Amino acid sequence: MLATSGLAIQFGAKPLFEKVTVKFSDGNRYGLIGANGSGKSTLMKVLGSDLEASAGDVMLQAGARLGKLNQNQFGYEDERVLDVVMQGHVEMWSAMKERDLIYANPDASDDDYMRAAELEGKFAEYDGYTAEARAGAILIDAGIDETRHNGPMREVPPGLKLRVLLAQALFSKPDVLLLDEPTNNLDIHSIGWLERALNEYDATMIIISHDRHFLNQVCTHIADLDYQQLKIYPGNYDDFMLASVQARARVESSNAKARDRISDLQEFVRRFSANASKARQATSRKKQLEKIKIEEIRPSSRQNPYIRFEQAKKLYRSALTVENLAFRYPGTDEDIFKKFDLTIEAGDRVAIIGPNGIGKTTLMRCLAGELHPTAGRVTWVENAQTGYMPQDPQAEFEAKTDLFSWMSQYTGKADDDQLVRATLGRLLFSGDETKKSVKVLSGGEKGRMIYGKLILTKPNVLLMDEPTNHMDMETIESLQIGLEKYPGTIVFVSHDREFVGGLANRIIELRPGGSYSDFRGTYDEYLSDQGVDA
Repeated sequence: MLATSGLAIQFGAKPLFEKVTVKFSDGNRYGLIGANGSGKSTLMKVLGSDLEASAGDVMLQAGARLGKLNQNQFGYEDERVLDVVMQGHVEMWSAMKERDLIYANPDASDDDYMRAAELEGKFAEYDGYTAEARAGAILIDAGIDETRHNGPMREVPPGLKLRVLLAQALFSKPDVLLLDEPTNNLDIHSIGWLERALNEYDATMIIISHDRHFLNQVCTHIADLDYQQLKIYPGNYDDFMLASVQARARVESSNAKARDRISDLQEFVRRFSANASKARQATSRKKQLEKIKIEEIRPSSRQNPYIRFEQAKKLYRSALTVENLAFRYPGTDEDIFKKFDLTIEAGDRVAIIGPNGIGKTTLMRCLAGELHPTAGRVTWVENAQTGYMPQDPQAEFEAKTDLFSWMSQYTGKADDDQLVRATLGRLLFSGDETKKSVKVLSGGEKGRMIYGKLILTKPNVLLMDEPTNHMDMETIESLQIGLEKYPGTIVFVSHDREFVGGLANRIIELRPGGSYSDFRGTYDEYLSDQGVDA
């Protein structure tokens, strides 16, 4: 069990959250959700003892072990895979390293060897002599082939590094597991594996994620961080959405009735307080007034941007033809993809999926004209006007300019200040925010600015590479609505299955060796065709 009492975090004048008293227990899996900036990762750091709270306490049950998923998938590139896993048992690993240093020291003293003997005892107490075998078994369960166990992490494919780090988190057999954005940078298939692994592991878990499908598949409870407070709801994310809306509606309804009652009582007191025959009744009404409470409804930290894309020109029939396309990076001897043929019709909504590192972004960059193919051709129809959202839009924000000036360059008109301000406002940038430099924007804010560029330029084809990256759920949901209403053609890469499932009518999966499949239908239909459960 992990619990908090009166927990608060405050960095400036306004607290991130306060008076958080909650218990995480009984092997439940809690999805910790909230708007960007609400304090989810900060709370997770406090729970994991990586950050000290401004007030209150965190209590881990005596004898319980705490495990944490390391987010830095590239932080162990030169270390042996087995060693990375064994580092998950901090005390055992520390005892082993200190002992080995003593044995490797030719000038070690008798006191040093006494210390080594003490460390041997600790090492044995932690089952250190079976550690490699246990680490290897966890890796095999995680789908990491035994041939990789003694090699360095840099040789583990990007899509499998998270599996090694999860094996690290599980190695000490934690009773409580903290997972901050475990689906980040994972492809759709790896997220499916992670769901199964977490559902099979018996521990109390606290999980931060913006992946709605993942939360629905894994979580037994939702911990909602909003209104600077934390509230627990039983059930998965869909259950939470229904329950939270109903709870707020009940409070609003109760408050409305209370206000009506207060108004009636105040009117009676006003009319009859000076009337001797009604004085006793007026006094009684005053006492009733004192007992009626209006429940506070705090302003939510959640905000939904308004996203609507339009097309300046309508396309008819086809939009794009790709013939015998191949691409190979200079200095390498292997094609990322080859003999790739594709025809995209006007109105198609094409999701490009596949394992990490397979070439999805490379293909998108070829379609967008950022990369020139090694062989073959990419031919857009004459009236095609493409709008491209790269996976990393950093290059778009290198100039020293403010948000208003940056957005103004895409209106197509001079002095259209009102349109720019309206667009920024709908994307949750208002007031003095529009004057700040684009260089200080967060990942999510940069993404919203790219949405604004595409809204103003009105392309009839949207090319979007991981458009939900860094976004909170409210923005993802607003983006999905905007794209569902968009009348043009969409080609996109995404690891968010809820997003892919709700938007795509065609699935292209890139596969190892340069092969691919092209399926016309929804993502659920594609999974069914592949014999995979949704």
